[in-house]
Amino acid sequence: MITVPEGFGLELGEGASEWVAALPRLATRACARWRLTPDGPLMNGFCAVVLPVRRADGHPAVLKLSWIDDETRHEPLALRLYDGNGAVQLLDHDEELGALLLERLDRHSLDDEPVDLAIGVIGGLLRRHRGIEAPAELRRFRDTLPADHPAVPRELLDAAREAGTRPMGTTLVNEDLHYQNVLRGDREPWLVIDPKPLSGDPEYCMIPLLWNRFDELDGPKGLTGRFLAICDAGELDVAKARDWTLQRAVANWIWCLEENVEKVAVICADIARWAART
Repeated sequence: MITVPEGFGLELGEGASEWVAALPRLATRACARWRLTPDGPLMNGFCAVVLPVRRADGHPAVLKLSWIDDETRHEPLALRLYDGNGAVQLLDHDEELGALLLERLDRHSLDDEPVDLAIGVIGGLLRRHRGIEAPAELRRFRDTLPADHPAVPRELLDAAREAGTRPMGTTLVNEDLHYQNVLRGDREPWLVIDPKPLSGDPEYCMIPLLWNRFDELDGPKGLTGRFLAICDAGELDVAKARDWTLQRAVANWIWCLEENVEKVAVICADIARWAART
């Protein structure tokens, strides 16, 4: 039924190769369960494949098969909590198969729009979602920063560790909210996809909106402008947004260095230095 792209899943971790090999069988079982007919070429992201399908009544949908880890495990729960309000509608979910049946959206994303428009849309979505309380089973932030690191200045590391000690709220937060994860829809103009939910402060979601489309920024001045525009559009607390941006910038800087993602490591380092000065 599906042909998985060569190389997909290589960076997902232990057990991923067996899961990738099983994807054609999982897709067949999910289509049989929900009486789905494939309706387009297979798409994929970093940790999921998505198959356009038609339901038995002829309505379009997509079948998503996800690699299950701490970040993706509660995506169905988050989508149920959003209940289609500014987010893709979850039509059904099979936990055993790791399968989600979702409304079909346009592949056109906010990444294809002017950044000022994109920030305005995302700000509106943040305001709509800020009142959703996170259930107890959602993961919480855990500070895993080391006491020192050879590539990170000690003062930056200490500042990031201190920022991570701030009291944190219990709002439903999507830690991977960025421009490519907001797609054009029919039911609403723009809808969030692929939430990576946790329980915390809305401001925790800031940094992906800075490191995505980073090349469009005009140095530190442009970074400050975008940061403040997002805070304004989303009604975010500026101090909290700065603290979580610093903490996440340093954490991701270290992760990128360890994973040899040098280009993103440089971006995270620039954001961390900016946040520490701000």
